[in-house]
Amino acid sequence: MWHDELVTYELRRATGSDTAALYQICLRTAADGADASSQYADPDLLGHFYVGPYVELEPELAFVVADEAQVVGYVIGAADTRQFAAACEQRWFPRLRRHYPRPAADDTSADAQVVRLLYRGIDISSATPAHPAHLHIDLEPAGQGQGWGRRLIERFEDELRERGVPGLHLTVSATNSAAIAFYERLDLERQQCTADSVVYTRSLLEGRSERRAANM
Repeated sequence: MWHDELVTYELRRATGSDTAALYQICLRTAADGADASSQYADPDLLGHFYVGPYVELEPELAFVVADEAQVVGYVIGAADTRQFAAACEQRWFPRLRRHYPRPAADDTSADAQVVRLLYRGIDISSATPAHPAHLHIDLEPAGQGQGWGRRLIERFEDELRERGVPGLHLTVSATNSAAIAFYERLDLERQQCTADSVVYTRSLLEGRSERRAANM
């Protein structure tokens, strides 16, 4: 828990009542950490892809930083990306595809780009047997600079370790310099870099063995 004269934040497991706040944070941090609200006609679209399926299908891996009034950050993810992608195809994307028709080929709007993601589904290209899990983390400015990002990822990793998950991966936009600097400070391993994105990994079971050895 963290205190100042005005607020007291805590890290806790997300609940269903947090979902709308997570959708909003996703949108307000989508422009490489800045507010992307002005870019989308439908403010729920990004959340439908990057938040909704995780909260519904992997609620045990959803954690938030919040005070009594608001949520200021979250981490969400999936323990097994391939299984999660399959579950989304069965239980999440069909209803959205009925609601959002495929955009025209010449539609370059931000909304159209996300609707295409709804039809593409979850990207499993970076999932490996050594790093099957993945995560998404977002913090609004009010929650930044206080160590909450690190704590959110540590909580997520601890949950994966308890399940025996060997490792995780995550993808970040190549233009999001603040996020890249954050992951580098956390000593995640850079695995792949293209003009559009950077993929990081973390091995988890080695850390658990080292932790146990340190406590013996």
